[in-house]
Amino acid sequence: MDIKEIQNLIKFVAKSGATEVKLEMDDFKITIKTTEAGAAEASYFQNYPNAQPMQMVPQQQQQPQAPVQAAPVVPAVVEADENSKYVVIKSPMIGTLYRKAAPDKAPFVEVGATISKGDPVCVIEAMKLFNEIEAEISGKIVKILVDDMSPVEFDQPLFLVDPS
Repeated sequence: MDIKEIQNLIKFVAKSGATEVKLEMDDFKITIKTTEAGAAEASYFQNYPNAQPMQMVPQQQQQPQAPVQAAPVVPAVVEADENSKYVVIKSPMIGTLYRKAAPDKAPFVEVGATISKGDPVCVIEAMKLFNEIEAEISGKIVKILVDDMSPVEFDQPLFLVDPS
């Protein structure tokens, strides 16, 4: 089972209303639990039976920090609101956003830059892994909503894109 299948399973369980799903295969075990609010929490154990569960939902600042979310997912692309013509590219995970591939490199995108579907727009570091975030739509970057080297939450808006 690859990471995309796991992420789709988490989304499906969160939407279905099930309270808990356990899946065990030869080399791994995954448990997905939902809270009263419908948020999904997943525990993924692959050859690590003593590992702790990983939090898959963003934490509010009032709560103590929990372990960071597991692996990258494709960024969510959602309309900013019904009256807006812009599309929001959101963070697929909790981590630290970097607008450049390296400190001495140019940023992936700037305001006014034209992007195509699949173009990298930033990198998010989560648990010492650097995950390249790709655009899900083509268009023009209208606004950058997060500063370089800033912490980001799951589903946090990162960029506004004009798809026209």
